[in-house]
Parts: sequence; C-alpha cells; structure tokens
Amino acid sequence: MDLADALSLGSGLAWTATYLLIILTGWRERTYGMPLAALGANLGWEFLFSFVRPGDGMQLVVNYVWFGFDVVILGLVVAYGPREFRFLPRWGFLGMLASVLVMGYLGVDLVSRQFDHGLATFAAFGQNLMMSGLFLSMLVARGSTRGQSVWIALAKGVGTGLASGACWIWAQDEPWRHGPLLPYLMITTAVLDLAYLVAVYAVARREAGGSASAPLRLNPAARSETSRVPEPA
Repeated sequence: MDLADALSLGSGLAWTATYLLIILTGWRERTYGMPLAALGANLGWEFLFSFVRPGDGMQLVVNYVWFGFDVVILGLVVAYGPREFRFLPRWGFLGMLASVLVMGYLGVDLVSRQFDHGLATFAAFGQNLMMSGLFLSMLVARGSTRGQSVWIALAKGVGTGLASGACWIWAQDEPWRHGPLLPYLMITTAVLDLAYLVAVYAVARREAGGSASAPLRLNPAARSETSRVPEPA
C-alpha cells in the first residue's frame, strides 16, 4: 500500500465515523446533524458515482456504504426537520427538502461534467467546501451544539484533509492538478473545518460550564424556538 492509498483509507474511515456520529447524535437528540444543502449535495454525489457513473474497486463499495448512511440521515431529516422550520407547514418543509435534493444532484452532475469530464474530483472538493461553510452556519443558526459535537467536527476535518492529501499525490501527473482551483478548494475547506472545530469546542465548553439561566445565544430566536424540542404539529 502506497502513501496515497493509506491516506485514502484513512479518509474513508474518518468519514465513515463522521456519518455514524451524525446519525447517533441526531437520533439521541431527536434532530438532524447535517445541513440540508450539504445532505442534498452528498446524496447527489453518492448516487451519481454509485449508480449513474459508478467507479470500481473499493471506492465503489465505500460509495454504497456512504449512500446508505446518508439515506439514514435523510430519514432523520424527514422525522425531525419540521421542528427546525416551525414557520413552514410539514408539506412545505417536505417540498423544500425535495427541491434541495434535486438541486443537489443536478449541481454535482453539472460540476462533474464541466470541470472534471464526468469524474468526481472537483465535484467532491467543491461540495466539501460548501459543506464546511454550512456546518459552521448551522452552529450559528442553532445557537448550540444540538445535533453536533467536537468529535463530528474532528472526524469530518480529518477525513477531508486526508482525502486532499491522497488526491494531491494521486493526481500529480494530471494537468488540472497544477491549476489554482484545486489548491483553493483544499486550502479553504481546511480553514473552514478548523474554524468549525474551534467554534464547536468553544460552544460546547460554554454549554458545559454555563447555567440554565445564562445559555449561549448565538441566535436567540433559534435557541428559544428549539431548546425545548417540541413535537411537530
């Protein structure tokens, strides 16, 4: 096993841990832990490169496994998502979710066709950059670590970082590797992942050391609406 294969294996394990932690945390706290647009892009990528333009070897098996995990996360979104969007009726939330899934698939497919000749690299790292920003935004919007954790942030950051290293080695003879886009996607994603890890850690420490009378309020409206986790209407 060469270095690129070892990094790729480590990335697969870290991302598998990320999915499992998101599922377990969401199930325990009766919410979902992946932003909706990120879930749409993830499901689109995994469906596309598992069933529409499948690869081969171990990566295809991993894609199948990850797609299964994302389907479970989608189930948590359907079950608990409406309480995060209390201003929408349930049918409105489900319509929005369906739109996000369709747009996620189309976006991944078009990026793949235009920038990567139908392959997965730019679509993968582009959506990773988007996901990293969305996870940070979700933390701010919720005003708490509900559905999130330091371990999720750490596993996600490690998984993407190792994938960047593996891709950089594997694609060293590809002409597009030497352009500015791929390094930009890798570096900015790493910066956002680090910011998310630091932010989750800071919020978790505040929650652990705070009192019920002085909760963290990054977004007071979101916090007051969701802190009691009411049953959906």
